[in-house]
Amino acid sequence: MLLIGSHVGYNSKDGLLGSCKEAASYGENVFMFYTGAPQNTVRSSIDISKRDEAFKFMEENGIVKDKVIVHAPYIINLANTEKYDFAVSFLKAECKRVEELGVHYLVLHPGSHVGLGRDTAISNIINGLNEVLPETSVTILLETMAGKGTEVGKTIEDIKEMINGVNYKNIGVCLDTCHLNDAGYDMSDFSSYLDSFDKEIGISYIKCVHVNDSKNPLGAHKDRHDNIGYGTIGFQNLINIIYDERLKDAPKILETPYINKKPPYKYEIEEIKNKTFNKDLIDIVTNS
Repeated sequence: MLLIGSHVGYNSKDGLLGSCKEAASYGENVFMFYTGAPQNTVRSSIDISKRDEAFKFMEENGIVKDKVIVHAPYIINLANTEKYDFAVSFLKAECKRVEELGVHYLVLHPGSHVGLGRDTAISNIINGLNEVLPETSVTILLETMAGKGTEVGKTIEDIKEMINGVNYKNIGVCLDTCHLNDAGYDMSDFSSYLDSFDKEIGISYIKCVHVNDSKNPLGAHKDRHDNIGYGTIGFQNLINIIYDERLKDAPKILETPYINKKPPYKYEIEEIKNKTFNKDLIDIVTNS
């Protein structure tokens, strides 16, 4: 079964149920959401009644509950020593929220060293994860990054070093196709990338894939997502990634940009299911 979804909204009024309904309207059987704004610390309490309604909705509408993903806020930066204690405590709090929502996976950007250097950054990330992970049942997924600015996590070696330094089993990886392209990995030869990942880390660690085209050339280190088939990765390369048998159990999540302030996910998911590129996507979404 193809596990396909997108980033959807979450608000205190509708809670997880609202996220489910949005995902279902796009034809999704998985989805990803933030439990609050990704750029700040404002968080509302979890409405358990909405959670239980959401579980019932998932069961009735074919959404795979155990594959739903939460994304951690961008403001968490374990790599740098400035506000490190805040980052650890806020990540712990976010994990508790994920547990309350009954979700199992939390995607995390490893962080940026902001001048401290790669080795110090990775050491900080490892230390932070080893503080957080023993206190939660949530599996934290380190996202592969584009290498923008002083980001770490742009190479297989970075991710391997972090994984190897963690003392707990609830750790995994989220691949991002745009980030991989911008980091310098050729997505037209994705099979070779997976071979290398499997050899160095193990494919079993991959629990989620963010499927995005890229506005940038290979190795640009810029991280600018594009709609499926409209960027430099290309439609067929992304289809090959989505349908790679080795990743069949990992949910594929679209984070492609809105088109004229409208979500394209329903139409992009139709393209993916049909394995057919629609050159009129922009007009279709604009006029929907």
